[in-house]
Amino acid sequence: MTGPAPRYAVVIPTVGRPQLTACLEALAAARGPGPSRVVVVHDRPGPGGALPPLEVPDALASRTLLVPGSARGPAAARNAGWRAAGSVPWVVFLDDDVVPGPDWAEALARDLAAAGPGTAAVTARIEVPLPQDRRPTDWERCTAGLATARWITADMAFRTAALRAADGFDERFRRAFREDADLALRLRAGGWALAEGTRRTRHPVRPADRWISVRTQAGNADDVLMDRLHGRGWRRRAAAPLGRRPAHLAVTAAACASAACALLGRRRAAAWCAAAWLAGTAEFAAARIAPGPRTRDEVLTMAATSVLIPPAAAWHWARGLAAHRRVPPTPAAGPPPAPAPAGRRTTAAPAGAP
Repeated sequence: MTGPAPRYAVVIPTVGRPQLTACLEALAAARGPGPSRVVVVHDRPGPGGALPPLEVPDALASRTLLVPGSARGPAAARNAGWRAAGSVPWVVFLDDDVVPGPDWAEALARDLAAAGPGTAAVTARIEVPLPQDRRPTDWERCTAGLATARWITADMAFRTAALRAADGFDERFRRAFREDADLALRLRAGGWALAEGTRRTRHPVRPADRWISVRTQAGNADDVLMDRLHGRGWRRRAAAPLGRRPAHLAVTAAACASAACALLGRRRAAAWCAAAWLAGTAEFAAARIAPGPRTRDEVLTMAATSVLIPPAAAWHWARGLAAHRRVPPTPAAGPPPAPAPAGRRTTAAPAGAP
């Protein structure tokens, strides 16, 4: 890389996870040109917007700004963060539970320097460490999927001009799910490019209770919102497979039909529907148990949650259909800057200009 490194700010939305300390320490220790500013958006402020104390490494203390979020999810928190970051050409979003690599800042500088004027964002390479002495659990395998996710904002650098053109993240996405794909699709529809970077960031598997897989079914409502915003073909464009929702709907329908037939006194029909529900639930549980460690606790967790996940998925999908039934298609982001005419010399923007 020749010339000065592109200036950037780092925005970290947080809900107060203890992993934030490790993230900031790794950011401070990373070799290479550091951020002009670090904006930490605390999305769970106390009464009256009071913010808890934040431990910041000395190397970042003078450049770190702590701002309150609105408790409306990571999309809104990221918007608050990049708008508070000041006049910088690039904004890098980090999740509060990632750990940037030791040469992260050097690699980021190369990534940004290589980005053309029409490049809206540059991804990182996410690494999810898994246990070496046993098979990963269902939750660990789910987290490992982040390593192959296409446009994940666990570590994503955005050109500030592109964020402005798209008006940031869509704050109707209240969970850390699909808000990144939505923004990527809007930018690409506007003519922007998204590039793959070389920097590496570790995303450890954070602790979770046994019901986490049931709670994540809330994302089915966000999928309905994506259907409304981007049409049925968005999954192909975003490389986001449908998964098991059709099977979940069928299993839930079988359970409901069995109950209805029993109430109507149709015992044979109720028995057939119950058998279909049981077979579907058993197949789902077996598919989740087989690749895992098969410990007693994991098997019990898979058995219990495999009963609850299909109706939870169906409920959130139906909830999304009702909540988003009148959402119009989303407009594309504004276009990237036009290339300079051939043979004409361009003037570099002043330092700090977006």
